[in-house]
Amino acid sequence: MAHEFRLPDIGEGLTEAEVVRWLVPVGGTVAADEPVVEVETDKAVVEIPSPYAGVVLHHGAAEGETIRVGEILVVIGEEGETWGGETGADAAPIVGTLDDEAEELAVPSPSSSGRKVQALPVVRKLARELGVDLTTVVGTGPRGRITREDVLAAAEGAPPAAPEAEPTPTTADRGPATEPGDVRRRLSKLRRTIAANMVRSWSEIPHVTTFDEVDATRLLAARRALEERHGVKIPLDALVVMAVIPALRSFPEFNATLDGDELVLHGRVDVGVAVDTPEGLMVAVVRGADRLGLLDLSAEILRLADGAKERRLAPEELTGQTFTVSNIGALGGGFGTPIVPPGTTGILSVGRAVDQPVVRDGRVDVAPVMPLSLSYDHRVIDGGVGRRFIAMVLENLAEPALFLA
Repeated sequence: MAHEFRLPDIGEGLTEAEVVRWLVPVGGTVAADEPVVEVETDKAVVEIPSPYAGVVLHHGAAEGETIRVGEILVVIGEEGETWGGETGADAAPIVGTLDDEAEELAVPSPSSSGRKVQALPVVRKLARELGVDLTTVVGTGPRGRITREDVLAAAEGAPPAAPEAEPTPTTADRGPATEPGDVRRRLSKLRRTIAANMVRSWSEIPHVTTFDEVDATRLLAARRALEERHGVKIPLDALVVMAVIPALRSFPEFNATLDGDELVLHGRVDVGVAVDTPEGLMVAVVRGADRLGLLDLSAEILRLADGAKERRLAPEELTGQTFTVSNIGALGGGFGTPIVPPGTTGILSVGRAVDQPVVRDGRVDVAPVMPLSLSYDHRVIDGGVGRRFIAMVLENLAEPALFLA
């Protein structure tokens, strides 16, 4: 008997995923709980196991195509069996089994009136945030669906692109170049997600960024001593997170989410740590960072960083931070203007410590000076609170005994 396995919700709020690679071809044999396909959600690449043992009779989408939650992902049957219900990605109804999570908008068609185009909830939300009227947008996704890229193009005033006749299966170079020698490259799903989040943050949050420097002599000396004593690597991010935690307790507006006319002050301290990966910037989340000692915090940050670079973190490890730390100094950066992630109120960027002249007790010395850039949501955090927050962080970084005790 053929079993239709539909794409499950494998992450918080997941509505669709992109097929990265089929691990078992049509006609191939798969065991129960054996991974059958890799899919990419907004941030993570996840292997999905087959709930059935048997022969793969049908793939619901080709590699590079997008499939919605509730649509047929794969059909598993017995050897020699055929599957006659060819209702996969091409024939499945747009709304499918998720009537409460999809929407059809009747808009005039270039050739006939009343043609319906579709947009997923996340796309409709983005359109509302950017002030884009979906009834004026031509969908370029499968079956005329409006994509994030269509909305972003409309928001920038670009003319709508013509829908593609066939879904493009890979992110390889495609389409006619604008001029000879140009290359057109489709953005990865992660990069498209980053772009949408940046647009949302920049359009919703009035940013204020304050800049400061701190003498990092004692911080770096403490780091070296602790590494030698315990024989482990201690990332600078771990020390910065520990220096920030007391400030988050003292100024809870920085550990919060603005929800309409209410500010939710979080009891949990889940700190996001920005990770530079080959696919783009990702933020891995240290849950309960305030409950971890330095060595455990260091180990967790290193684990998350490795997992992010290899794209093997679970979706819940990449969402839900209450504050964010970004160590751009690891890439040689100095000052920056970090963008506050949606759903939070602040982010601290730490630059590379560089030897500079400093005045100590009336004399000039040379010391490693570390630049800091703090961005915050000016709707809920005034300049005075922002200055007091960064002052406490600076004090902690200058004297690590204050937060290591």
